Amino acid sequence: MMDEYDKPAIVQRFRGFLPVAVDVETGGFDPQRHALLEIAVSIIRMDTEGRLLPAPPLSCHVLPFLGSEIDPRALACNGIDPDHPFRAALPEREALAHILTPIRNAVRSSGCNRAILVGHNAGFDLGFLQAAVERNDFKPNPFHAFSVFDTVSLAGLAYGQTVLARAARVAGLGWSSSEAHSAVYDVEQTAKLFCKIVNRWQELDPERRWAMVTDAREDSA
Repeated sequence: MMDEYDKPAIVQRFRGFLPVAVDVETGGFDPQRHALLEIAVSIIRMDTEGRLLPAPPLSCHVLPFLGSEIDPRALACNGIDPDHPFRAALPEREALAHILTPIRNAVRSSGCNRAILVGHNAGFDLGFLQAAVERNDFKPNPFHAFSVFDTVSLAGLAYGQTVLARAARVAGLGWSSSEAHSAVYDVEQTAKLFCKIVNRWQELDPERRWAMVTDAREDSA
């Protein structure tokens, strides 16, 4: 009979970190000045074979915080109309609760210590997320304060591509230009890309599974 360390568990795969893909759409590049307009996340799961799978995305439109700025060039890129009557946007604090509470629950249920942000140009997404958390004194923040998994670097290594659209196509995920630059679509593609790269590594290095089990046993001794 297998003991607990013989069963695939995501807590063993990334040193107790739970990967969560994140994409934000914003009103510019400065997280202190420009509005957070949309956020989507996809929590990464692990199946019984040890393969990573992205969960269905959770998303939210966000009301610009008081005093924030919006660069029209950013809206031209992401196609967001902040004043659209059917946008159903939430104030930042409510949006954070809607997005981060399920992540905190997933961290707890998986046995992990923290979530770690997976993003394409991940520093951008983490910066806007952290700025919103600080503005609203939202605690606890489930994400690691500075560590990330950036699919720019991973895709550059695996496929020789650093643009998300090109990496997705080379990885066989396809790409829809008409859906791009929405947080939901981009986070789905980022999560799939991350899982595909990590799973491919696992296939190329089958002994890695045993190494994780051995390390976990040694750490518990």
